[in-house]
Amino acid sequence: MKYCDRSTSRDWVDNAVRLIEADAQRSADTHLLRYPLPREWGVRLYLKDESTHPTGSLKHRLARSLFLYGICNGWIGEGTTVVEASSGSTAISEAYFARLLGLDFVAVVPAKTSPEKVALIEAQGGRCHFVERPPEIYSEAARLAADCGGHYMDQFTHAERATDWRGNNNIAESIYGQMLLEDHPVPEWIVVGAGTGGTSATLGRYIRYRRHATRLAVVDPENSAFYGGYETGDAGYQTGMPSRIEGIGRPRVEPSFLGTVVDRMIEVPDAASIAACRHASAALGRRVGGSTGTNLWGAFALIAEMLADGRPGSVVTLLCDGGDRYAGTYFDDDWVARQGLDLSEPAGVLTEFLRTGTWLG
Repeated sequence: MKYCDRSTSRDWVDNAVRLIEADAQRSADTHLLRYPLPREWGVRLYLKDESTHPTGSLKHRLARSLFLYGICNGWIGEGTTVVEASSGSTAISEAYFARLLGLDFVAVVPAKTSPEKVALIEAQGGRCHFVERPPEIYSEAARLAADCGGHYMDQFTHAERATDWRGNNNIAESIYGQMLLEDHPVPEWIVVGAGTGGTSATLGRYIRYRRHATRLAVVDPENSAFYGGYETGDAGYQTGMPSRIEGIGRPRVEPSFLGTVVDRMIEVPDAASIAACRHASAALGRRVGGSTGTNLWGAFALIAEMLADGRPGSVVTLLCDGGDRYAGTYFDDDWVARQGLDLSEPAGVLTEFLRTGTWLG
């Protein structure tokens, strides 16, 4: 009789899950902020403030789910080197959890990732491996993991399945719980971007599972493939171009993006995303990132539709991360000028919208 017994690894697995769950237990849920809109409009806008996670962004939720998924599938164990392909924020959060578990972490990132994000990855104990051509981060991450006998986390494939979309304190369940006592507790729209596609998949599935009337809108920046893939129905759609709005937008439609749970997609120019993030920073008294600007541009357009139709209600979107990470990009006039972007037109659209409720974008 033969035996092949791997049960000795279970002690490490049990402790790793305990450490991750203990970390979550120490963290309160993120706030749901009211965005300042004229009260007489009868439409309320809310921002789910994901910047208050320990690693400062929405990606903290994803990283936690991916680590639990990898550990419980037996892919991550004691001494495993974890490798990820990332535009920045996911790598910061994954580096945090790798250090929590005493694991080495390597982030494969585009060479143009902001210095602020690189510094944050390294501050969490991670190492950065730079790739000149963004579409190559996937194959390079897989190669590095194979070479060192590590685990390629592959957020762009596993994001939509690593999170329990039926509930278990996911972001969707949290939003609806926090909305219960508001004037319009079931949002007319929830607006999110698509980075991996995991957040939109979780929200879209949850909305259907709970039979809410809410519709899901996904906003997509310039050069990103999600809008074109959604419009054409081509899951293999590619632009091959990087997005200037970090954290969302991809050169290809990622495997974890489920367009079938999305009710509408909105393509947002980069100048509009940046103008909106600056506008929101002034309104909130704190800097927010470019992806939050993209979210708000889409949310404002939908609110203008509701106003034109005379429909009161609520809209929820995400404050994905803080703007201090982008001091040298979105909040730097010289950087904006070097990108050939003119913010004056979208800034005028925002001013007119807040003054009259009319959308000229």
